[in-house]
Amino acid sequence: MQPRTFSIPMPTRFRGITRREGMVFEGPAGWAEFSPFLDYDARESAPWLAAAIDSAEREWPQPLRTHVPVNCTVPAVGPEQAAAIVRRSGCSTAKVKVAEKGQRLADDIERVEAVRDAIGAGGRVRVDANGGWSVDEAVGAITALAIAAHGLEYVEQPCASVEDLAAVRRRVDVPIAADESIRRADDPFRVVELEAADIAVLKVAPLGGVHACLRIAEQIGLPVVVSSAVDTSIGLAAGLALAAALPELPYACGLGTTSLLDGDVVAHPLVPVDGLLPVGRQQLDPAAYEAVAADDETDARWQARLSAVRAVLA
Repeated sequence: MQPRTFSIPMPTRFRGITRREGMVFEGPAGWAEFSPFLDYDARESAPWLAAAIDSAEREWPQPLRTHVPVNCTVPAVGPEQAAAIVRRSGCSTAKVKVAEKGQRLADDIERVEAVRDAIGAGGRVRVDANGGWSVDEAVGAITALAIAAHGLEYVEQPCASVEDLAAVRRRVDVPIAADESIRRADDPFRVVELEAADIAVLKVAPLGGVHACLRIAEQIGLPVVVSSAVDTSIGLAAGLALAAALPELPYACGLGTTSLLDGDVVAHPLVPVDGLLPVGRQQLDPAAYEAVAADDETDARWQARLSAVRAVLA
């Protein structure tokens, strides 16, 4: 089936963007999503297309659970908005974005304190720096944020390089999770070789699909958190399929992200209920898609991009 291009507004800037663009298409096994970020070239986008083809053409692994616990995601917003996001999420775990360019550690502390107050003493707080700190900055920030949060579940990607992750891990008591050091690395297992992480964050699209991620999870020897790449519900369903197939799932997954989008391509977007999302395929809804369909110029750009990525995979 001809891929359909979407362009969905985002109520809050996230990862430097205010619209989420991509494509969805249907294969023998169901609907799939291809939505590499706009700054990714054809080579880096190739695993995203491989993942989409995998989801469209192959059945997912047998699930071991019907629902997956998820965290809410708090962008780099002010404390009042951060607290509101947590309260309406229904989740007992919150992932808070920190180390945003143009902001100070004081801003991160205020945000984390607000999230802790909103989620309550029994909730879990984790932070994600997207590689934004140096080693010394990370050590100082993690110490301060752990105090603000009355304990952090973990810190995701505090520094950009695997070597720096390992250095930070040796200097702090908070567990370290690796994301970019796995999904954007030539060797995703180097985090284990250097003892750089306690937790592996796996994202289906940039790692080549559900089956490829399951193999990585089996080999990496670390607890796994399955996370979103700011997908539509069709893409999120693939992440849920991976999480559902893992033998152990000790942490809430980062898949409760439809709140980051002002629209979707399905009739009933995947919104957490009591901190859980259901496992199963999602179907494109024509009316929902029409509301977020890309204009002709955006569609032509994505069609050209798809052709370039297909050429890499050929």
